[in-house]
This record gives sequence, C-alpha cells and structure tokens, in this order.
Amino acid sequence: MSTRTAPPERGLRRLRALALLGPAFVAAIAYVDPGNVAANLTAGAEFGYLLVWVLVMANAMAVLVQYLSAKLGVVTGRSLPEVLADRMSRRGRIAYWLQAEGVAMATDLAEVIGGAIALNLLFGVPLVVGGLITGAVSMVVLAVQQRRGQRIFETVLLTMLGVITVGFCAGLLAAPPDAGAVLGGLVPRFEGTDSVLLAASMLGATVMPHAIYLHSSLARDRVRHDAARRAAIAGATPSDVATAAGAAPSDPSAVRRLLRATRWDVVAALIIAGGVNIAMLLLAAANLPGRTGTDTIEGAYAAISDSLGPLVAVLFGVGLLTSGLASTAVGAYAGSEIMAGLLRVRVPLLTRRLVTLIPALLLLATDISPTYLLVLSQVVLSFGIPFAMIPLVRVTRDAGLLGEFRNGRPMQVVAWAVAAVIVGLNVTLLWLTIAN
Repeated sequence: MSTRTAPPERGLRRLRALALLGPAFVAAIAYVDPGNVAANLTAGAEFGYLLVWVLVMANAMAVLVQYLSAKLGVVTGRSLPEVLADRMSRRGRIAYWLQAEGVAMATDLAEVIGGAIALNLLFGVPLVVGGLITGAVSMVVLAVQQRRGQRIFETVLLTMLGVITVGFCAGLLAAPPDAGAVLGGLVPRFEGTDSVLLAASMLGATVMPHAIYLHSSLARDRVRHDAARRAAIAGATPSDVATAAGAAPSDPSAVRRLLRATRWDVVAALIIAGGVNIAMLLLAAANLPGRTGTDTIEGAYAAISDSLGPLVAVLFGVGLLTSGLASTAVGAYAGSEIMAGLLRVRVPLLTRRLVTLIPALLLLATDISPTYLLVLSQVVLSFGIPFAMIPLVRVTRDAGLLGEFRNGRPMQVVAWAVAAVIVGLNVTLLWLTIAN
C-alpha cells in the first residue's frame, strides 16, 4: 500500500514546493534594472566579450547573498531590518535607517530615470512626463500588492520579468554571438585601466542593497502565508490561523522543506536575471564594437537600430521600459519594508511612492544627462553595500538566532569572501570614479 501512495505524496510535495516559489523572482528584478543595462551595453561595445566572466562571477555571488537573505526570513520569520532593529539602540536604528533610506531613494531614482528614457526613445515623451508615467504605473503595481496580496504581486512582476527577458534577448536571435569568443570571455583577464573600472562597476554594483533587505521580507511573508494556508486546510480556527501566520516555523523538517524550495527559487530566478545581463553584453559585443556614442543608453539604442533594425530596437526599448516600471515598484516596496523593520513605522506604499518620486522628477527637469544620473545613483548604492552585506553574513552565523540552520564554517568562509570581494570592488569603484 505504501508503494501505491508514495507517488501521489511525492507529487503533492512537489506542488507544495512550487507554491513556495516567487520571492526570489521579485528580488531578481533588481538585477535587470536600467543601471545594469547601461553597464552591460558599455562593456560589450567597448571591450567585446572580454568581461563575460565578470557577469558569471557576479551572478554566482548573487545566488549566495540572496539565499542567505531568504534563509534568514524563512528560519526566523523576520526580515533583516527587523533583526537588526532588535540589536540597535533607538539612535542606531535611526542612523542605520537614514543610510538605508538613501540607498532606496537612489535605487528609485535610477528606475524612474530608466523608464523615462525608454518612453522618450519609444514615443518621444519628454523626460519629466516619462518619469510621471513611470511613477504612475508603479503605483498601479503597488496597488495590486496592497489589494490583491503578495501572490498576485509576484505574478505581475514575474510577467514583467518575462517581457524584460524577451526584450533584451531578442537581438541575439537576429545576430547570434560568436560561440568561441563567448567561451574566451570566460577566462578572467583585463585590458587596461578602463576595463578594470568597468568590471568593478559591473561586479560591485550587482548585489543591490535593497534586494538584500527586501528578499528577507518576501521570504518571511511567504512562510507566513504557507503556515496560514496549512492551518486553514487543517480546520484551525481563525485565531489559530492568525497565530500560525505570525510565528516562525518550529518544525525542523518543515524548515528544511522551505529552505529546499528557497534554494530552487533563488537559483532559478538568478539564472534568468544573470542570463539577461549576459545577453545584453553579448548583444553589444556582437553588434556595437567600435561604434561611438554607446556609452549612453540613447546612443546604444540608436546603434542597435542601425545594426539590427528598428524591430529589435523597439523590443529592446520595451524591455528597458518594463525594467524601469518593474524595478521602481520593487524599489518602493523595499523602502517601505526597510522603514517598517527599522523604525516600526509603516507608511502606506502609495504615499511613499509619491514622496520618493519627487526627487527623480526634479532631476529629470535639469540639463544633467540621464545616463550620468544613472551612474551617480550606482555610486550612491555602492556606499550602502557594506551596511547590508556585513550584517547579513554576521546574523546568519548566529546560532542563537538560526539554531541548527546557521551558516556552517565552509559557508561562512565563502560568505565572508564574497562580502569582501563585493565591498572591496565597491570601494575600488568609488575611488576610481573620484580619481577620474
């Protein structure tokens, strides 16, 4: 009899695991934002396939970082900002929140600018109007999260990630890259100071601070939803369902099941995001080398249109637009979770969206190059990397917090090495940016 019931049980477990997927795909939106578009296109246009290895290494590091963030949320039932708040004084929480808020606003700036650039390229919409439209659409996406719940929100963003993938990868079908050159690009090497600077920018800015904070919140909420669903199926009273939704999982076997699903979630999401980033570099390497003006998104768009035709350029523009729309919604959501965790104050998402939209619109109204503003936003993000990375690695080794699921010694060594590389490259990026 056990033989007959095992397959259905395995199938049920697989369905439950699939139901837990999603949080990492929301966090992965941060890896295909407009700032990454500018860096990847510039790398391919200026150095061909030379820096493919940088993106591969960056994505491998991102898998580890995002898994640690999600693990914290799964095991403890709390987000990284919530955990850190418990370990800080009131002044410490406020100071930490100020830097995290600066990071969230810099992220938001980049995403709104990216959406505005895309609308300008596709439809000739003035940048300020494009920023307003980007902000308005992101408010609609956030309203979906508030009114329909996290699952529908994840579905909307997953659909947008699909559009981004098609938009940025379509050009490879029209002009496939040289396979031998791609393999050659997997060998770590540089060609001069400029390639080092660009590599530092690509690798150092890959792991976005707001994605680290947000992923722990998303994983926490998914665990709560799963616990409430299981309690409801078991016939629990409404009060017991609410209690289950607010508690961290206590059964080690349940935690292991959740962590297995989390690993699949993170790996699948970042394979897609990493593949999109690599596709952008390959597109530029195969079609834009030696062309002038490709150091801006506008110039790259024009060069793609000249090389591959208007259809591919339009698909690229749609991918850029969707990237801006999706990532600005994720950025606003991350900022809200950071404030709620550190200050224990929850501002309505739509109110926050309106407030953080203002700086982006003011900057778009100036004569400053939008691409230059994107670069500046990445520099600001670099300052926030150590404040997110180092605490994450520290708390995930805490036996009092994660118990048997804390980082083991090998994992801790690798995590500190990754943190050191990312923080070191961000410091290098800042120094080279200032020096130049």
